[in-house]
Amino acid sequence: MRHRTIHLFRKGLRLHDNPALLAALQSSEVVYPVYILDRAFMTSSMHIGALRWHFLLQSLEDLRSSLRQLGSCLLVIQGEYKSVVRDHVQKWNITQVTLGAEMEPFYKEMEANIRGLGEELGFQVLSLMGHSLYNTQRILELNGGTPPLTYKRFLRILSLLGDPEVPVRNPTAEDFQRCSPPELGLAECYGVPLPTDLKIPPESISPWRGGESEGLQRLEQHLADQGWVASFTKPKTVPNSLLPSTTGLSPYFSTGCLSVRSFFYRLSNIYAQAKHHSLPPVSLQGQLLWREFFYTVASATPNFTKMAGNPICLQIRWYEDAERLHKWKTVFEELLLDADYSINAGNWMWLSASAFFHHYTRIFCPVRFGRRTDPEGQYIRKYLPILKNFPSKYIYEPWTASEEEQKQAGCIIGRDYPFPMVDHKEASDHNLQLMKQAREEQHRIAQLTRDDADDPMEMKLKRDHSEESLTKTKAARMTEQT
Repeated sequence: MRHRTIHLFRKGLRLHDNPALLAALQSSEVVYPVYILDRAFMTSSMHIGALRWHFLLQSLEDLRSSLRQLGSCLLVIQGEYKSVVRDHVQKWNITQVTLGAEMEPFYKEMEANIRGLGEELGFQVLSLMGHSLYNTQRILELNGGTPPLTYKRFLRILSLLGDPEVPVRNPTAEDFQRCSPPELGLAECYGVPLPTDLKIPPESISPWRGGESEGLQRLEQHLADQGWVASFTKPKTVPNSLLPSTTGLSPYFSTGCLSVRSFFYRLSNIYAQAKHHSLPPVSLQGQLLWREFFYTVASATPNFTKMAGNPICLQIRWYEDAERLHKWKTVFEELLLDADYSINAGNWMWLSASAFFHHYTRIFCPVRFGRRTDPEGQYIRKYLPILKNFPSKYIYEPWTASEEEQKQAGCIIGRDYPFPMVDHKEASDHNLQLMKQAREEQHRIAQLTRDDADDPMEMKLKRDHSEESLTKTKAARMTEQT
């Protein structure tokens, strides 16, 4: 019996390498491609801000256009997702719901609730992995269940699994023609809303436009420079460059507009043709493995994005300051175009030495870092134009300029631009003490995900530096001998 299927898009806002969508087309007499826009669910689970709303709506419009070209359509249905599924399963006589498997707790809960509805209403649920390179559950099983999982052990497990699964083929017009499209008129009833419909500012200042088409175009542009791809080394990228010194593809991977598996194999093809290429953990494929590592640990760690109740995170007695917390929150996740549950929290814990990597005495100074990587402050001048007229010696510490110099720059600190939230040295010293106390009190917890070795990316740089130094020393000795 062929199914009457709702294919539910969540992430995976693409046609290429979409296992759940392809399975729906192959097993069904009719397929309803649906995206449920549950605003309450999305804002509470993902802290989605205006930039990402624009990116999401653009991605949905692009997906809608691509489906139309293949003889189908995307139905964007607004409302609480359980009610939407219940109503439309009954209205359309649905026998199957297909969706991409996700690992975030809120998406897991959504899938569990949909499965519950399936048992109640009599439809099947097919969930297939497509957002990660590997089946994270399989990695955890080979690790013996739940964390601790160190990065070194993670790589050993991947060596047992081999390469990721090959991407599934792209659906064709023939695949859609084998299924009946949704009834005429549904596309007009369930269109993609405009930003103003959602009370979102109508204009987006982001240069990144959402959608599979845009993502694929950007991907091709990057892969065309095969020399850059082969030699890419993550520690040598510059986070405050005016143009991204990485690929800039992360928003498309986080929403699933691009397939990470397709990217992995395209990279493999380029590496195979190159005489020399960088290797994990610093290569582009290495960056995908870091993503996979954080996805795997996050999928098995309760409260992964929090400190309290997170079994792998160092527990620190932070002071409470509602005003400072509010200031910090207004530059954070709501403004990130590529925010990702697993990667954001994983990197925060790694770099803060709260988990995974525990060299907590290394402090990044925003002033010294900026002066070293961008001495003239071009990044600051572009993105904080209120400061653009300050001389370079003040651009990272404008509050140290005299009142007359501030007037000449057209920016009075404390009036036109805020004073620093904290004294960096005082805050650093205080936090180091908190970290030291927490490490002493919770040594066992802090060891849960700790590698015996140093940070693998830093170790790679140390090895390269040592090899380079050794080569220079040998060359100097040969020169002396001759």
